[in-house]
Amino acid sequence: MTQMAIVTDIDRCSGCHTCTVACKVVNDVPIGKYWTRACRVGPWPLADGSGNYPDVDMYFLSLSCQHCQNAPCVEICPTGATTKEEDGTVQINADVCIGCELCMTACPYDVRYLDEDKGVVQKCNLCKEHIDAGEFDLPRCVSQCAGMAKWYGDLDEGIESFKGPRGLTLGEYLEEFDDSQIYRLPDAGNGPSHLYILRKSEWQGCDKLTWEGIDYQFVK
Repeated sequence: MTQMAIVTDIDRCSGCHTCTVACKVVNDVPIGKYWTRACRVGPWPLADGSGNYPDVDMYFLSLSCQHCQNAPCVEICPTGATTKEEDGTVQINADVCIGCELCMTACPYDVRYLDEDKGVVQKCNLCKEHIDAGEFDLPRCVSQCAGMAKWYGDLDEGIESFKGPRGLTLGEYLEEFDDSQIYRLPDAGNGPSHLYILRKSEWQGCDKLTWEGIDYQFVK
């Protein structure tokens, strides 16, 4: 089964928010709302226990809809507005959505919001409508990533085949990594699809995740 997803090389992400800006522009995301954002994880003391600036560690984590394999938002939607598509993406039909916000409560990652002007819930759709229309072949957050950190493709074809800007593939461009350095967000049985590569820091499991001072409490 096809499962389109994004792989993010955390070691290449500088937290510049270019992905956030590019997404907001192409998808007309309202001010104060986000489909994707670069969250800070840390800082925390180094392994030697020093922990005094600059002897600390941290990284940035790109947070958006994970297009889960067993998406709870799909199960709880009373109108069938949220669906799991053949390409593995989770989509919202605005014509069917009644803005009840049940899907927002079911999402483990707090990546949905209510568009009060339209009365419907919104979230990242991996730029599906633009890609299907042939406007471009990569989600905007991937094609505009300043650090070449984000890559897009089908998990069933292996992440080495994931594509990035300038026709490059993850396998031919990124620094070497192994399976032990590939992570997902905390899984509550929903099966998040996006992957994260982290070699140079210790994966924190999102326990130290913040966005503009907001502490996120993901399900464990």
